[in-house]
Amino acid sequence: MTMDPLVLLTDVDRATEALCRTAADLDPAAVATPSLLPGWTVGHVLTHVARNADAYTNLLTWARTGVETPAYASTEARNAAIEEGSGRPLREQIEDIRAAHERFADAGAAMPAAAWTFHLDFLGQSAAAVPWARLREVEVHHVDLGAGYTFGDWSDAFALRLLREIVTGASAEWPAMVLRPYGTDHPLTIGKADEPPVVGGPTKSLAAWLAGRAAGGDLTVSPDGELPTPVRWK
Repeated sequence: MTMDPLVLLTDVDRATEALCRTAADLDPAAVATPSLLPGWTVGHVLTHVARNADAYTNLLTWARTGVETPAYASTEARNAAIEEGSGRPLREQIEDIRAAHERFADAGAAMPAAAWTFHLDFLGQSAAAVPWARLREVEVHHVDLGAGYTFGDWSDAFALRLLREIVTGASAEWPAMVLRPYGTDHPLTIGKADEPPVVGGPTKSLAAWLAGRAAGGDLTVSPDGELPTPVRWK
């Protein structure tokens, strides 16, 4: 998948529209039903998608202007906004996502080339990483709606980048393992062990499993045994 933030902004456009189409097909009462994220309703997920767009708009504004504009005022404020917005009518939720996305898209379009190099502590990377971070949020939470869109609908490029990102960011708490995505020549390694289990399978399945969005039923493990238990990914 490209690292070009301008290209990724277009991917975010498409992913957001796809999520909104899925949401529009839901029964209006669905906002109060459980999502695939433990403890969150569909309304929580939709509200989070909107507020996350605003958070990344804030970061792009900071990068462009140099004026400190945190993603969220605080963790408490973030959580409160999600809780407060979760029970709104479905139509309002979708309109909110579309409006927040437009603000994000406008912020991206306003970025001069030099601003993409601005370092953001929130991400631990430059502002050029923001479009990918937003795309990741939209694609993963689209699955969390539990409304027919699954990790199998992810593009191969998205799944591979997500897989590599999770592997790269894995902490020492993760069990050691070697991942062998089908169709790639280079295994990915988490942790250190003399003889770590080798887990193989489709790239999308591996990414979804490590991200906590799949049980790993189509994965293989060698030597024979139980799949390792990934650390909860956020």
